Amino acid sequence: MNNLTRRAGTALAVTAAALALMSPAAAAHTAPGTVSDNCDVPWINCTEGDLWLFYNSKELAVKDGMYVSAAARFWGNVNNYEGSSGYQGSTLVTYRYVFDGAANGHGQYVKNNAASVENCAAADNYRVYYNSGYGGTSQYIGAVGWGCNWVNLISALKNNNASQHFA
Repeated sequence: MNNLTRRAGTALAVTAAALALMSPAAAAHTAPGTVSDNCDVPWINCTEGDLWLFYNSKELAVKDGMYVSAAARFWGNVNNYEGSSGYQGSTLVTYRYVFDGAANGHGQYVKNNAASVENCAAADNYRVYYNSGYGGTSQYIGAVGWGCNWVNLISALKNNNASQHFA
């Protein structure tokens, strides 16, 4: 009987070890961070954002020649204004997009909080979308050469915006 117990114990130990090797690894640790420019996310390849989203409408964003509205800068296609996640080694890192700068809107999340947009790209045209993944109502914001094209978002997109795409 002692020999049978020993064999059963050995079989259970081997089975447990095999199951441990076959089971998925524990969930990767998530390290959150906030950025106001998607070019500050290590896995996004750009140097600076050229589409600026402002917390306030353009009439309220500048006072005495100074920005009084917080802004976030983006370059290229942004699938979700909520943020971006990617693995850095074995750690899943998430960056949340927030408004930065002047007082109004500082620290607020970008998704569904922008009221105006400024396109400062020399040649890139953009569309801002209602939904993440470039869906729903959208607004075209064209480039104007060496200047900036600053527009208020249409009523369907004001404080209801979730993604952008090159147009």
